[in-house]
Amino acid sequence: MQSMKARLAQPEILLAPGVYDALSAALAEQAGFEALYLSGASIAYTALGRSDIGLTTYSEVCEKVAQLRDRVQIPLIVDADTGFGNALNTERTVRGFERAGANIIQLEDQSFPKRCGHLDGKTIVSSQEMVGKIKAATDARHSSDTLIMARTDAVAVEGFDAAIERAERYLEAGADILFVEAVRSDEQMQIVNQRFAGRVPLLANMVEGGKTPVKSAEALQAIGYSIAIFPGGTVRAVAHLLQNYYASLKVTGSTQAFQSAMLDFDGLNAVIGTPELLARGKHYENGGKP
Repeated sequence: MQSMKARLAQPEILLAPGVYDALSAALAEQAGFEALYLSGASIAYTALGRSDIGLTTYSEVCEKVAQLRDRVQIPLIVDADTGFGNALNTERTVRGFERAGANIIQLEDQSFPKRCGHLDGKTIVSSQEMVGKIKAATDARHSSDTLIMARTDAVAVEGFDAAIERAERYLEAGADILFVEAVRSDEQMQIVNQRFAGRVPLLANMVEGGKTPVKSAEALQAIGYSIAIFPGGTVRAVAHLLQNYYASLKVTGSTQAFQSAMLDFDGLNAVIGTPELLARGKHYENGGKP
């Protein structure tokens, strides 16, 4: 696996789709993506059926990281929310996520309870507290190849200029990647990149219907971004598909009308590797003989 440090040194933008479980991760890897973004919001949406308002826990997300790492080989960018507490909680989060298989760990400066970066009503901790958490995170990681991403949500709380100054402090504290969340315009995206591009990799968060203008990876690269994530698009697509699937099944009493939009039994087994698993099981049943 190529280190994220080496990959982000390349000029081409890294496009990472949002995933929320091992199946979505496996499908994204099979589609040819170089890295995946394990979205905290999408875990809340799918595991709890609830909003991204701070309900998920360290142990729930850490278990997801381990499940993904057991299934896919490509790098994982993991949303660690606020570190699930103070600097000491952040230390535990970084150690646990790194051990489970995270390659980039994202921490944000919201206070608790945190909420989706594109919801209104956010609150944030002091920049001093966040600086301490970033330093705790960089001290806690086992390998310098595990990168720490610092996200600021200050645009919605203190304003754009304050968010830029916070990002500067987080870079000074040792953050490997910066994420200025929920910028509101093309002009703000340009200013972020004029200030930081070339000094540190920058992440752009594309949320359908959110605060930030949604652009293609190519357009974001032209602005100066190094990483583009589409974190919640996966769940929104799946939710839309399931609404249509359930409506069709309820009306018709059968899946026949929907079969062209589905994988059949053998198709799904091919995707998840059932033939290979059965063959490997048989190999060990025979004592591991060729």
